[in-house]
Amino acid sequence: MFRVVAASLALLVSPARACETALLLAMDVSNSIDPAEYAIQVEGLAFAMRDPEIAAILVEDRIALAVLQWSGPAHQALTLGWRQITEPADVSAFASAAERMERAFVLSDTAPGAALQAALDHMAAAPACGRRVIDISGDGTPNSGPSASAARVRAERMGVTINGLAIEGPGHGLPVTNYYRQVLITRDGFVLTARSHLAYAETMRRKILREIARVLG
Repeated sequence: MFRVVAASLALLVSPARACETALLLAMDVSNSIDPAEYAIQVEGLAFAMRDPEIAAILVEDRIALAVLQWSGPAHQALTLGWRQITEPADVSAFASAAERMERAFVLSDTAPGAALQAALDHMAAAPACGRRVIDISGDGTPNSGPSASAARVRAERMGVTINGLAIEGPGHGLPVTNYYRQVLITRDGFVLTARSHLAYAETMRRKILREIARVLG
């Protein structure tokens, strides 16, 4: 009986985790992304946030979100700073802000290694959460900037997971997907592939759901 009472008291005095996951969404806005494709990306992010299952988890787990736009080595911008989701209105506000988000850069190179280093720097300002995840999406392999391998090593030392959403163009093979798998993501990360920009929204929805869903048992 004493053990039961003690366990119950421990549950009462132990604070609930303030935040299950800090999720930073790193979006490619390099030269290969035209205006229509940029619009697809921001609309796809808003679409994912408004998914009822995702919205419910965001609120229940008090998830923190931020958006970073990236392109060349010196071009990374946190266009939506850290926001913790605590009620349904926060989900709606974040989705609307993502939808209205102006493009940060145009006519610039593709440097995912620099983007990941910037994303890791911004993790220092995230709320205290049980997990920290960077979700990087893009439609090309690097043509400038540092190797992403160093950023991957840094992320693993920091306990940050890197996942990827690879947008593949028409043709044979999966060059972006293979690059993300081999060079970019951490050992505990994963990659999902969108077979075109038109598939981006649904792929992003599945990806975010997988990133924030808790695995029990």
